[in-house]
Amino acid sequence: MPEPVCQNAQHTFPDLSRVLSNATYFGGNASAYDWTVDKGNVINTNSSGGELGLILTEANGGTRLSSTRYVHYGKITARIKTGRWGGVVTAFITMSDIKDEIDWEFPGDQTTQGQSNYFWQGLVTTPTNGNTSTGLTDTFSNYHDYAIDWKPDSLTWLIDGKAVRTLQAADTKGPDGVVRFPSTPSRIQLSIWPAGIAGEPQGTVDWAGGMINWNDPDYVSAGHFYALVQSVNITCEDPSPPTGDVTSYVYNKNASSFTPLVAFSNETTVNAASRMVELGGLGGVGSTFALALFLGIFGVLL
Repeated sequence: MPEPVCQNAQHTFPDLSRVLSNATYFGGNASAYDWTVDKGNVINTNSSGGELGLILTEANGGTRLSSTRYVHYGKITARIKTGRWGGVVTAFITMSDIKDEIDWEFPGDQTTQGQSNYFWQGLVTTPTNGNTSTGLTDTFSNYHDYAIDWKPDSLTWLIDGKAVRTLQAADTKGPDGVVRFPSTPSRIQLSIWPAGIAGEPQGTVDWAGGMINWNDPDYVSAGHFYALVQSVNITCEDPSPPTGDVTSYVYNKNASSFTPLVAFSNETTVNAASRMVELGGLGGVGSTFALALFLGIFGVLL
């Protein structure tokens, strides 16, 4: 199905008028809403000019927000305050319909670091492609700008405008000649999710900082855990600029094995919402299975 094409935007949250609280009712019209709540609950705090709160309760199982439009290369910057509780993970990722994924993730008991990762078409590698950036001021108390600068030939993760990791697409080529680099249009997703709960693999629980304490004074006082989003800025960098009649991306035949061609289209995206399905967990492929597999075996996040 056609995917709503990227548009440059500076998203702030003075209210929730551009957020559809239940993604089930989204009809594919990206002009009507900028974001959908796939699961869970959001609030608006109306402080500092407006903040979007992502809510985690024992009952709701966490919250995930998805952009209604897709990005096919570009720079995405999210200004976030993370959670600070063991077992609670905050995430800012991109996810495509064939599970190309680019991650920023923040285990709750590690509030001076951010963890970057990427996955190609849902492929789980051992070890994973994760990396850790340290030395941040408290990520719960302080806003930081986390950015993903995604180009056809490279991928750079940035914190507060400073590049902390760069990946060259050419370096992902395997011995079979396949370049395993995210290359398909993706939605932006923001989430808070419970990694430290019964039923999650032990590797995931350990990575996230242990089991969640539902008797934590913060939880008891507020009735929830939370992460805050102040803004999301998007600069589109499609390999060629779209003409005025372009409304969507579509997949064409593969250029080669495993490499789909992506084209612009003037096909409507309205009523295409059924294809916007749950992809991975609340934090993506790497948040659950991949990290659990790797950590469960090796006990260390690379």
